[in-house]
Amino acid sequence: MTENDPPPYASKSEASPAMPDDARIAAGMKELNGLLVPGERLLAYAVQRRLFALSHRRIIVAATTGRIITLSRGLIAGYVPDDVRWQDLRDVSISAGIFDATLSVTAMANEDLAHHAQSSRVMTIVGLRKQEAQRVYTICQGQEQAWREKRRVRDLDELRAESGGFQFGQAGSGGSPVASAGGVSDPAERLRRAKEMLDTGLITDAEYETIKARIVDGL
Repeated sequence: MTENDPPPYASKSEASPAMPDDARIAAGMKELNGLLVPGERLLAYAVQRRLFALSHRRIIVAATTGRIITLSRGLIAGYVPDDVRWQDLRDVSISAGIFDATLSVTAMANEDLAHHAQSSRVMTIVGLRKQEAQRVYTICQGQEQAWREKRRVRDLDELRAESGGFQFGQAGSGGSPVASAGGVSDPAERLRRAKEMLDTGLITDAEYETIKARIVDGL
């Protein structure tokens, strides 16, 4: 399964959402489909209820095979899109009322798969049609979990590589440790990063103890 493949939980109805009857929304959906890159498919969308758009144009939120997109109509003409790639997704949440829902998406501002030292931005859309928003949320949640695991594996691999970056010098080297290419020279920094990953649940206690032992052994 590739990164652009639709998640296995996407239903047939999500993979081919019906076009809305409202002509203005239909125009927005046409514009949205025009933003899709080759191979990208629309999985689900949610429209902001008219009650929550009295002072601005309604917003459409769409989940595709590659990203989440918001689309709003400009004050004069045209449309204003914004998007978050799945690999940049950090967190997603939904708050559902009786008739509507609020979707919040937190994304990493830096384009880097690793989780540490990342700034973030938040995209919040209120007043979405409830059932539509829940379908979009389900897809976002699945992508968040998948990419969180990918970031965890990458961070763990990097930290393991760094913890093994020190070796005792060979004969004639004076016995001083040398760092391998790409290694971090400060053991305290590597321990701090390992503890951070433990505290955020990215690694287990056993993995943390293994990494700590390797760092200490390399001193």
